[in-house]
Amino acid sequence: MTQGLTIALDGMGGDHGPETVISGAEIASVRHPDIRFLIFGDEAQIRPLLDKHPRVAQASEIIHTDVSISMDDKPSQALRRGRKTSSMWLAIDAVKEGKAQAAVSAGNTGALMAMAKVILKTIPNVERPALAALWPTARGESVALDLGATVGADAFQLVQFAAMGEAFARVIFNIEQPTVGLLNIGEEEVKGTEEVKAAAQMLREAQLPIRFHGFVEGDDIAKGTVDVVVTDGYTGNIALKTAEGTARLIVSYLRGAMQSSLMSRIGYLFARGAFKALADKIDPRSSNGAVFLGLNGLVVKSHGSTDPIGFAAAIDVAADVAAADLVSKIVSDLDRLTGLKNGQRTQNTEIAESEAALS
Repeated sequence: MTQGLTIALDGMGGDHGPETVISGAEIASVRHPDIRFLIFGDEAQIRPLLDKHPRVAQASEIIHTDVSISMDDKPSQALRRGRKTSSMWLAIDAVKEGKAQAAVSAGNTGALMAMAKVILKTIPNVERPALAALWPTARGESVALDLGATVGADAFQLVQFAAMGEAFARVIFNIEQPTVGLLNIGEEEVKGTEEVKAAAQMLREAQLPIRFHGFVEGDDIAKGTVDVVVTDGYTGNIALKTAEGTARLIVSYLRGAMQSSLMSRIGYLFARGAFKALADKIDPRSSNGAVFLGLNGLVVKSHGSTDPIGFAAAIDVAADVAAADLVSKIVSDLDRLTGLKNGQRTQNTEIAESEAALS
């Protein structure tokens, strides 16, 4: 239930700024009529747009600031220039202060991550946050993480990602025991880096509400082999961008094929319902909205170039995870990992000492 929820919006973030934010909020407000919005940004730009969208205007409050973070600002520059005054900072700070239950921004990903970590801090014992999103698959959707927040991750960090990802999957998919897989170059136990193999062993021993599938390969993501796909941010971001590019390529190929001849155009008239269904299925906008997991608060990243439909989807994600109190569920599941890291460190020390004695 979203009754009583307040979502903070970075009104100036993204490639298209307030126009996409306000129009997206209009779409989301139809689906969630009880939600209220705190919109941070330049009131001179936002107010005229709200006048065109009375539904959102009635449910919104504008907090003016004339400072915004550009899409090409480095995180360090964004922190220096936008600290405590930018629309991005103020939206996240509203979550910290309890004025909003989640923040949504289409702005600079690096700046958003840096500000979120500074303002909200990480959950106790979480070493690095992860960026998690829904991934369209042959059987519906899966959760994938990390998609770019943490470049490189050790074994225990991958296990933490798994714990946070399964909590997200339980909230979004309403399933008690999500299946979890570690992305690897093969399903065989002997394949992969030492960190990935160590993470797999730790997940087999962890007392988490999951069904650990083992290793999954790249093609398993699209198949929907597991509910949660876990990897580090470097690999995850490459996989995500590859999938988005492939989806656009398929749409381009189909459009070109349908216009290649008179018979193709006639055939399209009979099959356009099927083609529309396919286009909707692979439309990145329907899965827009990635959540920074591992923070003491909820921050949702919308794709910077998305349109109002995509931004509304990001608000939907924010509403769902806020209503389900996702942060508390993550804290509870991470508590189950107590002692697992120390045990792994002890094992690693013993292995290192054995190798040193043999050398």
